[in-house]
Amino acid sequence: MNRSTRTANLLLVAACVVLVVPLGVSAVTAPTIGATDTDAGSDGPARTLVGSQGGGPGLHEDGSVYLLSGSDVVWKEESADSYFDVTYRSEERVLAGFMHSGYTNCGPYESPCTHTGYRVIDPSGAEPTVETEYSFPVRTRKNSEVHDVEPLPSGELVLSDMEHERIFTVNEAGEETWEWRASDFYDAPDDPTRRDWLHINDVDYIGEDRFLVSVRNANQLVVVERGSGVVEVINEDTDSSDDDCTQFDQLEDADGDGDVRCGDPELLDHQHNPQWLGDGAVLVADSENNRIVELHRTEDGEWEEAWVLRQAEGVAFSWPRDADRLSNGNTLVTDSANQRIVEVNESGETVWSYRTPLIPYEAERLPEGETVGAQLYGTPGDTTTAGEVPVLTALLQIVRTSVPIPFWVSELHVATTLLALLLGLAGGGTHLWAWVGNRRPRS
Repeated sequence: MNRSTRTANLLLVAACVVLVVPLGVSAVTAPTIGATDTDAGSDGPARTLVGSQGGGPGLHEDGSVYLLSGSDVVWKEESADSYFDVTYRSEERVLAGFMHSGYTNCGPYESPCTHTGYRVIDPSGAEPTVETEYSFPVRTRKNSEVHDVEPLPSGELVLSDMEHERIFTVNEAGEETWEWRASDFYDAPDDPTRRDWLHINDVDYIGEDRFLVSVRNANQLVVVERGSGVVEVINEDTDSSDDDCTQFDQLEDADGDGDVRCGDPELLDHQHNPQWLGDGAVLVADSENNRIVELHRTEDGEWEEAWVLRQAEGVAFSWPRDADRLSNGNTLVTDSANQRIVEVNESGETVWSYRTPLIPYEAERLPEGETVGAQLYGTPGDTTTAGEVPVLTALLQIVRTSVPIPFWVSELHVATTLLALLLGLAGGGTHLWAWVGNRRPRS
């Protein structure tokens, strides 16, 4: 064996060691999550309704809606590529936002195509069944889904629509009765269906013909009044950089004034599923900041952090997408990329948790679900950002939000995987160079 071959072999062995050892040690020493169950009350185990986005590339496969009693699955409906927000109406009626492919009724798009909208699921029989569906075709499976559907006192339903970047209402016959288009407030591209522009992912009715709307890509929550438009903005635009909102070809300066409506990413960064706790208080899954934050309105109209939670069970949150303040005063968190649902008290202590099989989108504690108005927390939280590594954290977040990976994978593993790849390429290249040298004719 010549020197080049020995060097190549050493490089390949080093690549294997650098890749395998950190992963193996982390897997063995990782804390246990989803194993706490101390929240059974006098009525028995708590019941939790879960909407699961699923798994696979882009998280658009194997979606489901299921009911937990404690940590036991009571029933599961899994006929859609993805399910999102879920709402319990009765033992015979569950609403669920969904996305599914394979439709032939495609409107302006080629068949087969993807539809999105909501389904009404009846879980009361031997097997849960989809009773009715309201849906419409969309251009792509990704970033075009209806993430939320909510019942209104009028008997209508209100939906968030990512395809056309709006919220709208439908009556029992499926007829549209009202809409608010985000282009009335934000600089709009020529055709919102051709890009992930605002990514409106949540709408909640908060009373008096007002709706709380999550505009994810603008880092903002807006209160929309029926007939009046936007009446309040949480995380107003500032003079700071708009880079966080224009990344990935999201928002743009369509009117050429040198600015876009982009909230401060330190306060909210690509959030999901806010809960209106009462006038001047909101609880938010601050997804890209990997935390749950309660915001309070100050006397001068600004919004500031009142309570912050960054981890549970000794594991930092990763892309949390729902947080509900429960009637018992605790907070239920859907920690999507860590594939768990966890209930904590005000001090952050875990009282119940469940390890989900794939990527959960949202969870509701029955029977009340997400309420409008709930107990406030008020103790300032730790607002520092710890453990983030430039570039590596961004790469890890992209992977976590694309495919399910173990919760204990960290920036360290991204770095060692990249190093192992370089060592492997160097070893393979050295072998190739030696092989080419041996093939050359000798004089």
